Amino acid sequence: MKTALTGLCIVAALTLSACSSGGDAQADSSDSTEITVFAAASLTEVFEDIADEFESAEPGAPTVKFSFAGSSDLVSQISEGAPADVIATADEETMDTLDGDDLLARQPSMFASNTLTLAVAEGNPESITSSRDFAGHDLVICAPQVPCGTATNRWAGLNDVDLDPVSEENSVTDVLGKVSAGQADAGIVYVTDIARAGGQVEQVDLDGADKVINKYPAAPVADSENREQAEAFVEFLGSDTAQKLLRDAGFAAA
Repeated sequence: MKTALTGLCIVAALTLSACSSGGDAQADSSDSTEITVFAAASLTEVFEDIADEFESAEPGAPTVKFSFAGSSDLVSQISEGAPADVIATADEETMDTLDGDDLLARQPSMFASNTLTLAVAEGNPESITSSRDFAGHDLVICAPQVPCGTATNRWAGLNDVDLDPVSEENSVTDVLGKVSAGQADAGIVYVTDIARAGGQVEQVDLDGADKVINKYPAAPVADSENREQAEAFVEFLGSDTAQKLLRDAGFAAA
């Protein structure tokens, strides 16, 4: 009887140990954090590379999940309550909307800048060499509420250029896509878009583009449930590692 009782105690102890071990394993698995970063479409490739470096920078770094779109769309989503930890836009004006509505955890940090240029089909079959050649060709630009559209209209005004686009897109990625697919003769994009197009389009410089430079800000979102990790990602954007990746992608310093 005593032997049987002892055996039962051992089984019970092992069972409790197994339960405790399983509980610890479950707790450990829940320790990993995921942050959601809303970012301008023009940042797609370089931010994915930056996230890889960020995640491997130190043990316990959070996994980064992205939502890429036009900056104005991202701002609208956050204003309507979409869950996000960080937002990075393609200009300051768009970010100011969130800042004015107290939807940011702190003042944004500038981490890069970008300049407009013209994308034409590979080989430039329409021989478009400047804005003087826009007439009679299908030009695509960003919609005015999108940072690249705001910059485009500002550039046109400063340089007395008459824009007559066949369409206005909600992101610079859509503009690039229409040119590379042959659905437009030319499109006004950022210099970084030419670099990431993989040779599908060619660049034509826009005179006076240096008068309109977009600065890229990033900030933690006020409603983030992972404030510390969100702050860490924003700070990482200013690191030597991230800045090198941004330069390699064609971005300039902020």
